[in-house]
Amino acid sequence: MKNPGAAENRQLLGLLEAALRREARLWKVPVFKNGCIQGADIILSQHQQMIVWIGEMSQLFQFCPETFALGVCVLNRLLSTVKAQRKYLKCIAFTSLVLAAKINEEDEVLGSVKDLVVRSGCNFSIAEILRMERIILDKLHWDLYTATPVDFIHIFHALLVSGHPHLAPSFGLGSGMGAGAIPIEPRHQKTPPSGFQAALWTRQVQHCMACHQLWQFRGSTLALAIITLELEALTPDWFSVFTDLLKKAQVDSAEFIHCKEIVDEYLNSMEFSLTANSVYILDSSQIQEHQQQQVWSPSQRHLAARRAQIVSPLPKL
Repeated sequence: MKNPGAAENRQLLGLLEAALRREARLWKVPVFKNGCIQGADIILSQHQQMIVWIGEMSQLFQFCPETFALGVCVLNRLLSTVKAQRKYLKCIAFTSLVLAAKINEEDEVLGSVKDLVVRSGCNFSIAEILRMERIILDKLHWDLYTATPVDFIHIFHALLVSGHPHLAPSFGLGSGMGAGAIPIEPRHQKTPPSGFQAALWTRQVQHCMACHQLWQFRGSTLALAIITLELEALTPDWFSVFTDLLKKAQVDSAEFIHCKEIVDEYLNSMEFSLTANSVYILDSSQIQEHQQQQVWSPSQRHLAARRAQIVSPLPKL
């Protein structure tokens, strides 16, 4: 009798390999020179503000995290391909999000472009949006869908569920995922089907996509860095799990270490800069259980603080 877990793992590895191929072929980010995008008059802070604004619009329109991530990837690819002018940046950002939504969202969630423009508070005309859509599609050769950091979060999470079931009690892996499940998230879903942990990692990767120091790293590297930081705090067996994922992800170890250090510093800084109206979600029953069983280590206290910011808004610039 064939092992269903082995078959699932092979299928997941196939998804990962396909995502890595698409990333290798399509991943691009703007090159900055003297504080501006090379060949353009767009400065670093303006680019960063647009990514945060895309996040705000995505939340306003109730788009799924994959739509935000794809919108940012489309924006970055275009800005690395053409010499865009600053006055068109917001229109490019809005149109990138709309194109991502047309790929990821259901029609009833997407609605009309005219309605999105009105809700956004922008004064773009429909003709301007359509013209920008044609420019983006032409410059990117109608090949918009690339593997995003959010995609890699879901794939890596599913590989952990499939390949390391002994870790499940440590941090709730496998919640909501049956045997043979593949990480294809239903559109417009508030919480990923793979449970709280994937939702936390997804939120963290969204924050990191707005950090300009992390733009130099591919989505697969960024996703792996976020997951590894959690593994370090949650299981003593983290290194063997990490090396297994690192090998499967084909990530350069030196680049990964550099990315992980920046991610750790950035997420730590966010713990002390949350806005006053942030919403906190923390499982108090888990805290009480740990207090009864053991004294928390510094890494566990650090993890609890980080988990408290799961639904905090993207940082204001």
